[in-house]
Amino acid sequence: MVTESEVGRASSGWRSVATVAGWQTAASLCYYTIFAATGVIRDAFSLSESLVGVFLTAALLGYTVGLFPSGAAVDGFGEKRTMVLGLVALAVASICVSLAPSYGLLLGAGAVLGAAYSTAMPASNRAIVASSPPGRQGLAMGLKQVGVTVGSGAASLVVTGVAAVAAWQVGFWVVAALAGGYALGFVALYDGSAGTGEFSLPDVSGLRANRAYVLLVAAGLFLGASVFSMLGYTVLYVQDAVGASAAVGGVVLAVTQVTGSVGRIGAGPLADRLGGAKGAATVALGQMAVATALLAVLATGDRSLPVVVAVFVCLGLSMHGATGVFYACLSALVADDDIGGATAGGQTAINTGGLVAPPLFGLLVETSGYGLAWGLLGGTTLAATGLLLAVRLRT
Repeated sequence: MVTESEVGRASSGWRSVATVAGWQTAASLCYYTIFAATGVIRDAFSLSESLVGVFLTAALLGYTVGLFPSGAAVDGFGEKRTMVLGLVALAVASICVSLAPSYGLLLGAGAVLGAAYSTAMPASNRAIVASSPPGRQGLAMGLKQVGVTVGSGAASLVVTGVAAVAAWQVGFWVVAALAGGYALGFVALYDGSAGTGEFSLPDVSGLRANRAYVLLVAAGLFLGASVFSMLGYTVLYVQDAVGASAAVGGVVLAVTQVTGSVGRIGAGPLADRLGGAKGAATVALGQMAVATALLAVLATGDRSLPVVVAVFVCLGLSMHGATGVFYACLSALVADDDIGGATAGGQTAINTGGLVAPPLFGLLVETSGYGLAWGLLGGTTLAATGLLLAVRLRT
């Protein structure tokens, strides 16, 4: 029989989960503006597709370099302080991107934006582990990860929508204002958990001995290559290959993020039902196998708008929907005290894939067309599928 105190603790836990999911939404709203704005930035700075990829890489580089220091800050000082400072920094960096007068300074502002976003995964994952009701971590992690897709989808609508009627920079200012407002509310709504009181970079030697964790990190490398390339070139693909406007491309990207949210919410309870790291790995494996088949359709199939929209909707459910159970699996494979460092390692792998793949995708588009570029992502997704199978067998 469930007691009133247990019901109260569960209710309080879900409120904290919702607050953390809101923070993740606000943080992602800031960071993913750069992916939504690829079309307008290409036009504003007269860039080639590969130089657009370099801009995305600069932001990812800042994100990646900041991950282990952010993980150390989370483990040392608790997640609340890191999350508040990170969200304020994201708002400021968003404004800096909009005010960059040259391509070189745009790259620098993008790198600062990425560094500010490096607080997101280590801090929010620790917050979910501390807040989620027992046995419901997969669902809680999925709900939190919905913040990524909701934030990204909202950024797509805001940035492309504002750019259609006003200066493109205004969209970044709106996003910054929303993030700053949520930072103030987060201070009052979320209590947080205590850290060790010391700032020290994580000791990864113990994590290296965890074979299942290492295989999952390797899968994250190929997952990141696929996810970030798809994010970076969805709008441009709809413009260039389908022949629609940038605003339509923004809507397609937003819809993809909505279905990504649905995929994350649906995958979490299924992973909880199957149980532990093995259950989460099983669900992610299935999602990535479906994504591999869908990317093959993009590489070889019809480029009419209805077909493209249908494929991207399903890629949202599968590829973008897999990141929630990826982090649920990661959290189940390591001790709670190592969540910050372990998340930094996993996200570093995802970002490394994102650093390499988007410029290569853009180069393939320029030299051989979108068919070969989507084929590249089909290969990276297939590699992630194989590694997730190995994780499942080891757990």
